[in-house]
Amino acid sequence: MTNRVADPSADTIAAIATPPGRGGVGIVRVSGSKVPSIVAAVIGRLPKVRHATFVVFTDADGQAIDEGIAIYFKAPASFTGEDILELQGHGGPVVMDLLLRRVLQLGARLAEPGEFSRRAYLNDKLDLAQAEAVADLIDSHTRAAARSAMRSLTGVFSQQVQGLVAVITELRMYVEAAIDFPEEEIDFLADRRVAEQLEGLIDQTRALLDRAATGRLLRDGLTLVIAGLPNAGKSSLMNALTGQDSAIVTHIPGTTRDVLREQVEIDGLPLHLIDTAGLRDADDAIEREGVRRARDALAAADHALWVYDGDGDPDVEGLEQAGLPPELPLTLVRNKVDLNNEPPGLGKRRGTPEVRLSAKTGDGMAELRAHLKSLVAYDGASEGDFSARRRHLDAIQRALGDLRNGQKALREDRAGELLADDLRQAQLALSEITGEFNADDLLGEIFSRFCIGK
Repeated sequence: MTNRVADPSADTIAAIATPPGRGGVGIVRVSGSKVPSIVAAVIGRLPKVRHATFVVFTDADGQAIDEGIAIYFKAPASFTGEDILELQGHGGPVVMDLLLRRVLQLGARLAEPGEFSRRAYLNDKLDLAQAEAVADLIDSHTRAAARSAMRSLTGVFSQQVQGLVAVITELRMYVEAAIDFPEEEIDFLADRRVAEQLEGLIDQTRALLDRAATGRLLRDGLTLVIAGLPNAGKSSLMNALTGQDSAIVTHIPGTTRDVLREQVEIDGLPLHLIDTAGLRDADDAIEREGVRRARDALAAADHALWVYDGDGDPDVEGLEQAGLPPELPLTLVRNKVDLNNEPPGLGKRRGTPEVRLSAKTGDGMAELRAHLKSLVAYDGASEGDFSARRRHLDAIQRALGDLRNGQKALREDRAGELLADDLRQAQLALSEITGEFNADDLLGEIFSRFCIGK
C-alpha cells in the first residue's frame, strides 16, 4: 500500500496559479506550515479564515507591491489539507513576479508541476483518479469533456471502482477463509453463489471498461484516419467533416502527399481527423513518403474510414491489398452516391458498417456523424460519463483478465488457491486507479504532467 501521509515538516511551496501573461487578476498560491508567518509578513496581520480580505501586499521594506484580496485556508479544511494562502492581485507579469519573489524570500520554495494536487492526494483530500480529473478539467477542450472530468472530480468514477473492489475483497475473504480453515467444511467450489458472484463481477468490470473507454475518448478524442485509393474523395470528406476547405481537392489522383490533421467535435465528442495520401504503389518519391506516413497514422488510429467511389466495390478497389492493421476498426464510406442517384444511409457490407454519402452535396453526412458517435456509445447527453485515462483502461483490462482467469480456475481446475490469487491480482489492479496501491514512480509520472500552481 502507498503511504498516503504527507510529511508535516515538508517545505512550504508557492507558485503563480494563473496563466502567464497579462490579465485582470493574478493569483499566487502558497501551501505549507510557513503560511501563517508569510501572510502576516506580506499583509501585516493574519486574516480571518476563509474570508476574502482586501489588503495591501508589501515588500521587505514595507513598500506596496500591489493591493488585492487575501484568503487564508486553515488546515485541514483546504485543497491540500495544509494551511493555504491565496493572494489575488492585478494580473500583470511584473506584479505577479514581485509578489512571488516576496513569498519566496519569506521561506517558501517554488512548487513543482502538480505538487499542490499531489499534496491533496497524500493528505487524503482526493484519491488519485480525482487528482487526475483536476488536470483533465483544466485541459478540457469540449463541454462534454469538462462535464465528464467534473464528474470524476466529484468521485463518480472512484465510487464505481471502489464498489467493485469491495465486492472482490468480500469474495476473496470468503475463498481464503475456506482454504485456511478446512475444518469448517466450507465447500466453496461447489457453491453456486461463488460462481454467480464471480460472473456478476466480470459483467460489472466489463461494463466499467466500456464506460471508461468512452471517458478516455471524451478526454483524448477519437483519432479517425480517412484512407482509401487516390481520387476516392478522401479530402472532400475531410472538408465536409470540418466544414471548411482544409484539404486541396482536385480531379488529379495523388493530390494529397502528406497527412493533414484537423480537430473538430460532434456534439461534444472530440475528433482528431487525419486525411492521408491514397494507398497505392507510387513511383514518385514524395508520394511514396506520403503513403508511408499514411500507414504510420493508421497504425496509431482508433478507427479508420475507408473511402471508395460509389460506382465501385471496396474489395475491388484496393481494400484487401491496402494492408490495414488487422485489429483496426473500420467503416466503409461509399462516396459520390450523387453520381448514380443512390440513396444515402447506413448499412453493412459483409459484416462491416458502410455509410453511403456524397461529400460534395452533404447527403449522408448526418448518418456518418451519428455513426461516429455510436462507435463510442456516446449520445451527447449521458449523465453517466466520467473522464478516464489510458492507464485506467489498462488497470481495468488487467482486472478483467484476472477475474476471467479466476473463473477458469473455479470451473475447470477446481483450484481454490488459484482463484484466491486471481482475485487478489484483480483487487490490486483496480486499486491502482484510485491510488490505494501504486508505485512511487507512477505518482511522479502522473503529477509531473500537471501545470505549475495546481
